[in-house]
Amino acid sequence: MSIRLISISHKTAPLEVRELFAFTKEKQAELEKILIDEGGAAESVIIATCNRTEIYTYFDKNQDKKKNVFTRLQELILRESGAAAVKEDVSDYLRFYQDRKVVNHLFSVTAGLDSMVVGEDQILGQVKHALELAQEAGNSGKYLNTLFRYAVTCSKKIKTDTDLSKTSVSTATLAVKAAEEAFGGSLAGKNVMVIGGTGQIGGIVLKNLYSLKGLNIYSTIRNVTMTHDAHIKSESNTLIDYKERYDYINAMDVIISATASPHYTLTGTKVKEHMTTDKPRVFVDLAVPVDIEETIAEFPHTFFYNMDDLEELAETNNRAKKEAVCQAGEILEEFEEDFMRWMIFQQAVPRMQEVKHWMEEEAEKKGFGKAIDKLFYRIRENASPEELEAFVENLREPEK
Repeated sequence: MSIRLISISHKTAPLEVRELFAFTKEKQAELEKILIDEGGAAESVIIATCNRTEIYTYFDKNQDKKKNVFTRLQELILRESGAAAVKEDVSDYLRFYQDRKVVNHLFSVTAGLDSMVVGEDQILGQVKHALELAQEAGNSGKYLNTLFRYAVTCSKKIKTDTDLSKTSVSTATLAVKAAEEAFGGSLAGKNVMVIGGTGQIGGIVLKNLYSLKGLNIYSTIRNVTMTHDAHIKSESNTLIDYKERYDYINAMDVIISATASPHYTLTGTKVKEHMTTDKPRVFVDLAVPVDIEETIAEFPHTFFYNMDDLEELAETNNRAKKEAVCQAGEILEEFEEDFMRWMIFQQAVPRMQEVKHWMEEEAEKKGFGKAIDKLFYRIRENASPEELEAFVENLREPEK
């Protein structure tokens, strides 16, 4: 019985490869089900964000004994993502983890320790949401439910007990910072358009922009007559219909796009057609798959950033958090130990029931003391010296 993970992230793969695994919510649930029905997994949960796709599975004893478990999972994942049809060997970018390494990795991811921006808070909500989706679809069970709950609890303790998130920076805030640097450190007097302001990342971008003074914000929505959350309503924010976004391009100094659209929100041809004024402009693409066609980066006086380009800014933030990362590692190790104890004990329950039944029979025949002695002798004969030493060290007089 084991927990398996296949991971692809900003640490292992370029943006164009990560795009292949940018599953929609519907596709996540569908793939989880396929991994169970065709892959032999008992449970499955998929985390899909702009920087990573992580596919967690739990296998029971019978399925885990079969050969080539990872190969079977990989084939299904590549098939369902469409990556199997790509000429490049996409499998080179996949990373494989099993059991304790899976636990350590998920805990690190959930706490923001494995993020492009160390300590960012968005991933915690994304992990919780991934579990909720899997539970609603009936694809997660006792083992992955408990693993993810431990990960969330561990992350919350790290955020409470360390300074890791005290100066939290996300990719959304990095987008604003990149735009500021392109204009000499300030966006005062600039026109900024946010495409996808009603989404999670776009909403964070807007909140960061609201904290700056002297700029004019324009955010696109699909229907300007609909009521939206308060965070997109501001005196400095003009709501525009998504279909009219190109009409505003010429007046904009900064355009930030962060949608879940499978298609371009801005194409090079249409931007060039509407961009009649020659002036510096910043385009920031926070989406995977990408929102903004990269040919725009070739336009004169244009600064272009996508998720890969933001890594350099993230590194500066990460270096400042080294001490907090060490403290977080200690907390993570404690939770990792706790979960492994739970899992080992849980999987041993059937065996312990068998031993209990045997001891009851022995006690009935020869007395309880003899049954205990016989159990100790069985442990001595079957355990390795290291296991026996650990067993003896943990024998303590019960508290009265």
